[in-house]
Amino acid sequence: MVESKILNVRIRHPKINFVPDVVYAQVPTLQRPNQLLQMDLLMPQVQNKLPAVIFVTGGGFISSNKARQLQLRMYLAEKNFVVASINYRTAPNSRFPQPLEDVKSAIRFVKANAQKFNVDAEKIFVIGSSAGGYLTAFAAVTNGDKIFNVGENLHVSSKISAAVDLYGISDLTKVAENFSADVQRLYDSAGSIAALFVNGVPGFGGVDGGISAHKLAAEKANPINYITKNSAPMLLLHGMADNVVSPAQSDLLFQALRAHGVAAERYLIPNAGHADEYWQQAEVFALIAQFLTNHL
Repeated sequence: MVESKILNVRIRHPKINFVPDVVYAQVPTLQRPNQLLQMDLLMPQVQNKLPAVIFVTGGGFISSNKARQLQLRMYLAEKNFVVASINYRTAPNSRFPQPLEDVKSAIRFVKANAQKFNVDAEKIFVIGSSAGGYLTAFAAVTNGDKIFNVGENLHVSSKISAAVDLYGISDLTKVAENFSADVQRLYDSAGSIAALFVNGVPGFGGVDGGISAHKLAAEKANPINYITKNSAPMLLLHGMADNVVSPAQSDLLFQALRAHGVAAERYLIPNAGHADEYWQQAEVFALIAQFLTNHL
């Protein structure tokens, strides 16, 4: 008789349920009066209330695909975080501050439904990359403020415990500062995504001109200008070979946070570009998880 082998298994990770397309808000855009905003939930199946992460994917302000960065989201879920990856309004159909309002709405929605989602409403984090990192930084620096709170669940605070900004923008007027003159001219053109994001679409309530043509509007759209002593602790990570968002962007934010007495850490990753394979590695995931755990 052939004997079977024994496989001894130790339980290290919880069972995780995937709950897709949960509507967290209904909002207007240029194209439609009532657009559904949704989140995908990764829910560890445990008895005790868990901390939650609002995950804000990137997409250059023109895309907000909530299916992105699954590896990091699953890693965090296996560490007993409920993870809610959201889509949000994007240019050119929307403009600042609407995407930020969406992030704040998602925070309030998860808190308002904490019992349903098995979440500890006092332990909410935000993680974002690229354009999502920009929105994450904005949510962190305006932590607990009612500014940009629009929509439903306004009785619930949008305050968070901490945030993680992966290669995000902190000053829209300086994104191409360390790049070639040609890149700087393109970035400052009226047709650049940054200009459409801040100024809107001419003829549809927006104004014409590049990002530097309307300095007051650009300043209002820069998270670095909203930092206070009440801003949430932040972890900033940037690739040293990033040729899309200069590493100088996260340094601007890091220096400003520290100058205001806000707890902040910044790590640079040699050879890492913008949203490339370096960002899917265990060292990055472990650092992020440890930062969140430190702020529980």
